Amino acid sequence: MSVRHERSRPADRRVRLQGRPVDSYPALAPEAERGSVRRVTVVGEEILSRSCQEVTRFGSPGLSALIDDMFLTMYVADGAGLAANQVDIGLRLFVYDCLDDHGIRHVGHLVNPVLDPPDPGSRRLVDDVEGCLSVPGAGMAVPRTDHAVVRGLDQDGEPVVIEGTGYFARCLQHETDHLLGHTYLDRLSKRDRAEALRQMADRREGVFARRAAKAAGLGR
Repeated sequence: MSVRHERSRPADRRVRLQGRPVDSYPALAPEAERGSVRRVTVVGEEILSRSCQEVTRFGSPGLSALIDDMFLTMYVADGAGLAANQVDIGLRLFVYDCLDDHGIRHVGHLVNPVLDPPDPGSRRLVDDVEGCLSVPGAGMAVPRTDHAVVRGLDQDGEPVVIEGTGYFARCLQHETDHLLGHTYLDRLSKRDRAEALRQMADRREGVFARRAAKAAGLGR
C-alpha cells in the first residue's frame, strides 16, 4: 500500500511495534538494514490474482530474510505496507509501517493473517484515496471500514493480534486483500478501474525511476 505523502514517518514518537507500545524506534525498521531490494510485482501478473499459501515453517532463516527484504523494498517504494506476493512470493505474509489518523506509528509483520468480520453495530465505511505499490502511480477512492482487527502469527509462530483505526485500518484491510488474490482495483467500478489503469500507464515510469534513485541512495 502506498504511504500518504503528506505525512512523515517519525523516528520515534508514539510507536506500536507488533501491536505493543515502545518508547522509541528508528526511522527505518532494523529489518531493512539487513534486507535486499526485490522487484515489486505489477497488476496483471498472475501471482497477484491468486490466494497465497499459508506459512508452515517458522523461525527459519529464509522467512526472516524474506521479512527483511520486504521491509527494505517497502521503504524504497515509499510504501506503508507490502504483501509477500508483491515481491513474487506466494505466502501469507505482510509487513507494515503505517501511521494511523492519530499520528501513532504502527510497525511490524503478520504471518497467516485473518481479518475479523466487521461488527455490524459499529461498522462505518469511509471513502479515502488508496494507492498500491503494485499499481504504481495510481490512486483512487476506495470504501473501507475505519476499524480493523487482524489475527495471525509472528515469524516465530507466536500469536499476534493487530488492531487498527483510520488509515492504519485501511492498510490492514488492503494487505489482507492482497493475500487473498485481490488488489484495490477489484473494489472499483469499471469506470474507476479504467481510470486507475490510465493513471498507472501515465506515471509508472516516473515511479520506477524514483524507486531506483532511492535504492541507489541507500547503496542497494
